[in-house]
Amino acid sequence: MNKVIMIGRLTRDPEIRYGQGANGIMIGSFSIAVDRRFKREGDPDADFFDCTSFGKQAEFAEKYLKKGIKIVVEGRLQNDNYTNKDGQKVYRTRIVVDSLEFAESKAASESSGYTGGQTYSNNQAAAAPAPAPSGAQDGFMEIPSGLEEELPFN
Repeated sequence: MNKVIMIGRLTRDPEIRYGQGANGIMIGSFSIAVDRRFKREGDPDADFFDCTSFGKQAEFAEKYLKKGIKIVVEGRLQNDNYTNKDGQKVYRTRIVVDSLEFAESKAASESSGYTGGQTYSNNQAAAAPAPAPSGAQDGFMEIPSGLEEELPFN
């Protein structure tokens, strides 16, 4: 099975182009920076991944995604290996996007110009945001006091 789910911030605005042929499908390209959970001194703080979306996901990316927005990308890894002009083998891996979802609070999203709460995947239309639980502030739920002692991974 080839499936990847990543949460990261866009490093640049998506670039949109159209495929060749009569139907010219929309193709969106963008990259995300994913923070490393654990790192050694001197190692980078984040890893960078190129993503490619097609059709409705590319339209969604063009309309709503901007540099700095935090998103969830679900898709598959694909190798794009080729030989360049100098005869050197170039190895490249990218994420082919199956679905996109926003991963930050509504307040943070609004500051970037996005006003919905949409998710889009190949198999579904854009969905309205789920109602926030009572007591939620800025889209995040408060953790009840004393819960830390019950967690198995302290």
